[in-house]
Amino acid sequence: MSIAQMKENMSGHAGFIAALDQSGGSTPGALRHYGIPDTAYSNDAEMFALMHQMRVRVITSPAFTGKKIIAAILFEQTMNGLVEGVPTPTYLWKERGVVPFLKVDKGLEAEAGGVQMMKPIPGLDVLLEHAARLGIYGTKARSVIRLPEPAGVAAIVQQQFALAQQIAAHGLVPILEPEVLIKSPDKAGAEALLHAELRRGLEALPGEYQVMLKVSIPEKPDLYLDLVNHPRVQRVVALSGGYPRDEACRRLAANHGMIASFSRALLEELRYQMTDEQFNQALAASIDEIYKASSQKV
Repeated sequence: MSIAQMKENMSGHAGFIAALDQSGGSTPGALRHYGIPDTAYSNDAEMFALMHQMRVRVITSPAFTGKKIIAAILFEQTMNGLVEGVPTPTYLWKERGVVPFLKVDKGLEAEAGGVQMMKPIPGLDVLLEHAARLGIYGTKARSVIRLPEPAGVAAIVQQQFALAQQIAAHGLVPILEPEVLIKSPDKAGAEALLHAELRRGLEALPGEYQVMLKVSIPEKPDLYLDLVNHPRVQRVVALSGGYPRDEACRRLAANHGMIASFSRALLEELRYQMTDEQFNQALAASIDEIYKASSQKV
């Protein structure tokens, strides 16, 4: 796999990132939304097999190509799975022209100080070595901010940058995802604190590696524009955060240089019961709408 070509695509190509990284805790809900009830499986292995089938259906759809989707974020079991007999990262890059990323966090701690830190990630170095061998380009790790508490927001960002340094040591590009909840009682205030801490962290970043930032679509348009243009930032991407796709796209289009990294908003109309033609048409319409919001700004 060509890391140089992946970097070129990630740095400058038009398009967005598909977040296909629902993990254990969110998988039952994602399957229910897709039209598969809890009674369709009896254990985790069967549940994850059904989720992999859904992801394979998305990845192999004619609409899912590097023309509009520059990257996809995978759950570990999806990374280790096969698509048409080929390892998923290889299939994404070789057959679709889509850069593969891996979700590495293991979930969240209980809320303290208005935030939820990431849980420890045991065996991370081994996982990163394995991911690099499979052709993974970068990683993503999520933490959560609910309140504009300066100490809590600072702790979240410090943890994210410390993890980024560990990931970059393996030659991978880390996506830092400190999500501000869209239901925060003071979302704009939390985002202002987060912006300042991210800026501070980037200025103190050791080495020469680049990072990516994944943030909630801000209440103040172009809040993160200076970070989009920061030399240590490869890309700034936005999560949908629970907004319906039309609202997420409307908000995203007001933020120059920011592209989507949507999960629920990308897949919200897809159902297990659809024919392949219906499924592919629905996915293509979703991709077109998100691509437009990522590449055509107001």
